[in-house]
Amino acid sequence: MLDRAGPHSHVFDWAAEPGPQGVIGAMQLSVTGKQTEIGEALRRHIEASLGSILDKYFKTAIEAHVIVSKEAHLSRAEISIHIGRGIVVNARAAASEAYLAFDAAAERLAKQLRRYKRRLRARHAKGREPAGAGERAMDYVLAPIGEEEGEVAEAEEEEAEGDDAEGDDAESGDVNGAPAVIAEMSTELPSLTVGEAAMRMDLAEAPVLLFRNRSHGELNLVYRRTDGNIGWIDPELDATRRTASRARRRE
Repeated sequence: MLDRAGPHSHVFDWAAEPGPQGVIGAMQLSVTGKQTEIGEALRRHIEASLGSILDKYFKTAIEAHVIVSKEAHLSRAEISIHIGRGIVVNARAAASEAYLAFDAAAERLAKQLRRYKRRLRARHAKGREPAGAGERAMDYVLAPIGEEEGEVAEAEEEEAEGDDAEGDDAESGDVNGAPAVIAEMSTELPSLTVGEAAMRMDLAEAPVLLFRNRSHGELNLVYRRTDGNIGWIDPELDATRRTASRARRRE
């Protein structure tokens, strides 16, 4: 998810003008500048570019957020578009100028939508039917373990290993070694096929996606491998447990 907080924020409602390929519906579009000003010319360029892309590939997007930031000699552009329930498309790019960064991100966005156009439209047509209550889960953000903290923990572990007193091993490190929770939020745990999960992860440029496998009701996970492929983790379950899981999901 893009961080939309920051200075120089420009938010405006946008409905694209009719074009040769049809009329795109009204959509909430926000543009935020971080360490850089968003001029009227750039705002209009962003508006026109996204309008053209969405009019061509997906005309019923709900909202879009664009962040343009400046870091040293580089400009960065991040685009996030909510195109349906649980479907978010993210694209990022960096270049020497803001226009170039946004254009590169927009091209990546168009490529993503082009790749999944048929599946997204088919899913959107099915999505018009009333949806049931989705499953929720808690999403926690844990503080990273710093280098100094890691050295202290390692020293404590060595000290505990050398202590022969009874009961010390059972109490050492568990509480002090637990990472601090710095944020928590409720998130959807979607029920998907493996193909749908891989598509959602790819569109959002996410490293991993946890989901409920629609075929048998158990938790599954898809993730990006370092070799560029997508990994899929499905727990090894016997037939009896799978049957019981299906029965629970029907209740």
